Amino acid sequence: MKRIMAFSLFGFFVLIMGCATNPLTGKSTLALVDNSSIFPSAFQQYDAFLKENKVISGTADAKRVETVGIKIKQAAEKWLKAVGKPEYLKDYKWEYKLVDDKAINAWCMPGGKIVVYTGILPITQDEAGLATVMGHEVAHALLNHGQQRMSAGMLQEIGAVGVGVATGNKSQETQQIAMTAYGATTQLGGMLPFSRSHESEADKIGLILMAIAGYNPEASVPFWKRMGSASGGGAPPEFMSTHPSHDTRVSNLSKWIPEAKAEAAKYGVIFK
Repeated sequence: MKRIMAFSLFGFFVLIMGCATNPLTGKSTLALVDNSSIFPSAFQQYDAFLKENKVISGTADAKRVETVGIKIKQAAEKWLKAVGKPEYLKDYKWEYKLVDDKAINAWCMPGGKIVVYTGILPITQDEAGLATVMGHEVAHALLNHGQQRMSAGMLQEIGAVGVGVATGNKSQETQQIAMTAYGATTQLGGMLPFSRSHESEADKIGLILMAIAGYNPEASVPFWKRMGSASGGGAPPEFMSTHPSHDTRVSNLSKWIPEAKAEAAKYGVIFK
């Protein structure tokens, strides 16, 4: 009992001390690993990825990726300056690269390193569609979702140690059942919803970023409908997925569009 209590107190201490407030949402988030440790590693991984893959440069598509990326970055700078946190971006080192890959994908590493795959361009179709994607990916970086997921993984590991201590005097079979149950419960009841909430949060913040950047947020809805058609209905049930369903995304974005337009209007960007 004393050992279990010790782990509980340690976990409580970690939750209290390992938190940070995000300036874009005002929410307190897990931050057990500092960005000063995460960013350098992310930058190295990004450079390694670019060396191992075919980066496209000098084409109209590559220039479009960079143009949209810069506008989204500038939108983030305006927003953070307006909320009195311009220093928030001081360690970000922005890059926007188009990579030759048929995968329908794009991603942003912690610290602002972005890759767009050529496979997603037929679905983005134009700058507004691309801004939907890149706004979403930049939002992940600004919201420190990588940091939060690493922190959540650390807590999950701490919990597993606690389960091991609690069942240490039980049979091997009982210990295995307990660990299996813990893994399934934390995955379906914790880590997957945690990831889905990150995706929805990035959708909303990304919508505002693209609007401030001058791209009509209404373009996000047809983009995600095209993504739904491209998936061919092969996605897993939402509760078993790290991402919301396409229908959920479309519904949420439709509700958030007026808010995104209102936020953009504060910066002189007006949509008819």
